[in-house]
Amino acid sequence: MAAFRYEALDATGRAVTGVLQADSARQARAMLRSQGLLPAAVDQVKAREHAPRLWRRGISSAELSLLTRQMAALLASGLTMERTLTALIEEAAEPMTREVLAGVKAEITSGHTLARALGAYERSFPEFYQALVRGGEESGALPTVLQHLAEYLDARQALLQKTGLALLYPILVTVVAIMIVTGLLIYVVPQVVQVFQQSRQSLPVLTLLIIWLSDFLRATWPYLVAAVVATWAIARMALRREALRYRWHAVLLRMPWLGALIRGVNTSRFASTLAILVGGGVPLLTALGSGSRVVTNVVMRKAVESACERVREGDSLARALGATRVFPPLLIHLVASGELSGKLEQMLERAAQLETQALERRLAVFLTLLEPLMILVMGGVVLLIVLAILMPIIEINQLVR
Repeated sequence: MAAFRYEALDATGRAVTGVLQADSARQARAMLRSQGLLPAAVDQVKAREHAPRLWRRGISSAELSLLTRQMAALLASGLTMERTLTALIEEAAEPMTREVLAGVKAEITSGHTLARALGAYERSFPEFYQALVRGGEESGALPTVLQHLAEYLDARQALLQKTGLALLYPILVTVVAIMIVTGLLIYVVPQVVQVFQQSRQSLPVLTLLIIWLSDFLRATWPYLVAAVVATWAIARMALRREALRYRWHAVLLRMPWLGALIRGVNTSRFASTLAILVGGGVPLLTALGSGSRVVTNVVMRKAVESACERVREGDSLARALGATRVFPPLLIHLVASGELSGKLEQMLERAAQLETQALERRLAVFLTLLEPLMILVMGGVVLLIVLAILMPIIEINQLVR
């Protein structure tokens, strides 16, 4: 049974689109007519045919977690991958989800593995997701790996939601403050300047500085926007080069607070991935290869690849990771304890939990300090603008007296 993407009209003339399962296009049209729909176009979803259009947006994180958990349950019950995907397509409520799953099913029907089929839809299934699925397929423990992966996605989604809610207030304060400052410089300051020019009095240095800044912003704001966009585009193109990206990521790791945050995020992700794969029966070398793909920092990724080579040569995982001098000592000691006790999976999970907790504490401290600091900075900027406007007015009043 193949997947067909359709466009049809209902009884009111409203356009309806979606994906359905049928043996042929003729049967798909008959199914649409039986539902009271007039088919306008029915096309079979073929492998990779519509991938570029699909990737304008992808499956949300919350939906991906639910989808992963359902897939794990269906595969554990003995269903084949094709029947599992058919059930998920019928269960999905979002048209985008049904379309993506239909494309994945078409890939598998063409003879590809699940990991390779997911690779055609990278925005819905990120690289670390594909790496874990690949490891589960190679070990034959895909349902177990998917179950652990769903739990990991739930925990990550909870952390993202917590962080997003915490950042909401500072972001709103920043946006409002920037709008107020911009409005004062572009609209208020020029009107007050006209009064000062008519009085022909000497202006304070602060007022002259604010006037110059106002004139500069009003005259050059299109060029400033273009410069920002051009800088962003050039930086993205430059970071595509492996050498430059490696140097930039090394600089990020050396930064006082940001470096610890990046190290913690990648360590937690690496430890969680390795724990899932090792717990699923994946050989350590294969797990390290898949684990390196989930590390976003190039320096840390190269370190994992170097550790993988040392393990292949007979070294222990703890010594191989410790030799890179990139990962936190806590991870190294827990891995060493897990190797000695035969509980590597549990120690990796413990390391991931501790790194996640440390990450949450760093974010909490950062946000606690950020809110009052932003208020002070923005309040100071507004105060300077108000003083620059009031000082000449006060001088004029003194001259009148």
